[in-house]
Amino acid sequence: MTVQPFVPPPYPHDRLDPIKKIATAHEGGIVDLSIGNPCDPPPASVVHALGASNSERGYPPSIGTPALREAAAGWLNDLVGLDLQPGDIRATIGSKEVVAGLPHWLRLRRPSLDTVLYPAVSYPSYAMGARLANCRAVPVPVNQNWELDLAAVDPADAARALCLWVNTPGNPAGGLDDLGAVAAWGRANQVPILSDECYIEFTWSGPPRSILQHGLDGVLGVHSLSKRSNLAGARAGFYAGDPDLVHYLGEVRKHAGFMLPGPVQAAAVAAFQDREHVLVQAQRYQDRLKRIQQLLEAVGVTAPLPKGGFYPWAAAPDGDAWALTERLAKEAGVLVSPGEFYGPDGAGHIRVAAVQPDHMIDLAASRLGL
Repeated sequence: MTVQPFVPPPYPHDRLDPIKKIATAHEGGIVDLSIGNPCDPPPASVVHALGASNSERGYPPSIGTPALREAAAGWLNDLVGLDLQPGDIRATIGSKEVVAGLPHWLRLRRPSLDTVLYPAVSYPSYAMGARLANCRAVPVPVNQNWELDLAAVDPADAARALCLWVNTPGNPAGGLDDLGAVAAWGRANQVPILSDECYIEFTWSGPPRSILQHGLDGVLGVHSLSKRSNLAGARAGFYAGDPDLVHYLGEVRKHAGFMLPGPVQAAAVAAFQDREHVLVQAQRYQDRLKRIQQLLEAVGVTAPLPKGGFYPWAAAPDGDAWALTERLAKEAGVLVSPGEFYGPDGAGHIRVAAVQPDHMIDLAASRLGL
């Protein structure tokens, strides 16, 4: 059997470059709603902590400073009613590197398993992480509410699974999974559940929810400051959950040299200790979601408000998402993402990121006569 070398596919958003040129040609420039790239400022206290930690010279602890792990545990405990301790926390360099890397590290632990399960409509790094670990990437169907349909998982795939990814609130469609049912399925099938919860504080339908509310056995919750605190450029996050998994992954990452920079760890402490700025940010996103909904309706596109997250997810009226993407660029100077970026089952939809400041959304609206 000949093993074929891995050839990286085009990065999804690079495929938008020709349409980006169309949007950029408008007077006033492009209104880029294609990527969830935060534009609002982080709190001043966080920026101050980033520059005043005096931690630049020494190597930072890979697992996170005691202060960081205490702050992260306290934040999540207060948010969803847990009793995590600092020892239950491990720091990460944002969350994308964890999403892409976990299958590889889990396969080192259980080399007889070779399958990563993930939502059929989801962030593309779940599938790419499987490919980078030389695993099978097997999508799990989602229902009409964009929630996992666990009954559709083939038992043969479950038997080979290293893990199942769940993302609530979901990117791109804003679905809210029954995390208790997901945790129970994982335990029944002996499949670790990896819960990406980076939008947890932007849950609009009901209270914030975490997989960890249903026990720590066999589950991990993955968190990030990129969205909640507008710190995507600093790359700060953590994971918590099953003690054996937390310890194992922490030791692997320690050997591999994954270390969140010391100044960023200090900034993360300040960010986790401040919830007020997140409440302000959540209101900004809710206002922008409604404004973008109006903008899309002006071009004949129905965009239901998501149950969580900040991405309107809309079906193209004629099913041609690429044509709609180009039309929005031509008529409004707006760049959005075609749904196929999030899996074949997302084709025919567009995802719009409500991340640009109000004056840019107003600019796009003015081009449509609103």
